[in-house]
Amino acid sequence: MNPPYTTGLHQVGAGVWAWLQPDGSWGWSNAGLVADQDTGASLLVDTLFDLQLTARMLEAMRATVPAAGAIGTVVNTHANGDHTFGNQLLAGARILASRRCLEEMADAPPELLARMMRSAPDLGRTGEYLQRIFGPFQFEGITLTLPTDAFDGELTVMIGERRVLLHEVGPAHTRGDVLVEVPDQRVVFTGDICFVGGHPIMWSGPVGNWIAALDRILAMDVDVVVPGHGPVSDKAAVAELKAYFEYLRAQTRARFEAGMSPMEAAKDIELDGFGAWTEAERMVVNVTSIYRELGAEIPADALTLFTQMAELAP
Repeated sequence: MNPPYTTGLHQVGAGVWAWLQPDGSWGWSNAGLVADQDTGASLLVDTLFDLQLTARMLEAMRATVPAAGAIGTVVNTHANGDHTFGNQLLAGARILASRRCLEEMADAPPELLARMMRSAPDLGRTGEYLQRIFGPFQFEGITLTLPTDAFDGELTVMIGERRVLLHEVGPAHTRGDVLVEVPDQRVVFTGDICFVGGHPIMWSGPVGNWIAALDRILAMDVDVVVPGHGPVSDKAAVAELKAYFEYLRAQTRARFEAGMSPMEAAKDIELDGFGAWTEAERMVVNVTSIYRELGAEIPADALTLFTQMAELAP
């Protein structure tokens, strides 16, 4: 049985925990902990969006899991700040990421988001949207702390006597997405390759890579799926997200061929069975990404995309 979707630390296997942050919307990401109780070794899957949230998580982990007292390894599943900005609190650890993730993190330091939030009051509706989704977080004073080790493809990490498998599946959500599999407990931490209950956001694409990443999870010998956002689930949620992207790809292509703009297409596409998912405004980012795959030259800088999402948001 999956744990309740409540804030805090939840055991999802022997020596494996998920840190959950409802409601899973913008910035409210999940993380994970893998420990070998016999050797006292531990691995953290992702940090959080600011130092306060990360410190709270680490305090709770250390109070519950003795091996978390000295976390020796951190894996960043991708470059987004809600999975990396707390890295500086683990600065003495080995921090692992894909090479593409490392490169992308260097391009998007915390100060970039802090500066955008400082300018939000002057950005009209876009600024109001930014303040609504990112206002709960504190980006000032965060020091960019990059991974110490990068890899391409696959990597096996030993945490004491336990194997943890890292699978690079990006570019998809971002340039360098990684899945973290704990085979002895049939658990996978997906980072933002999986969103449960909310629309995903395809910053990078291509959509075919994201579908292939979901197929990769479906082929794994796992029972527990810890998404980057949303409640702990299983392969049913993975299959549902795959169906979403297949539907969106077909619907978007038809509107591209009809000459619609990405915004027109995003407004026109019926959400069908996905209407209950939150953050439907992310559709315009996903549609834009597919349009670019199809050959359209469309601005895709962050401010343009947030402005378009603000237009669609309720």
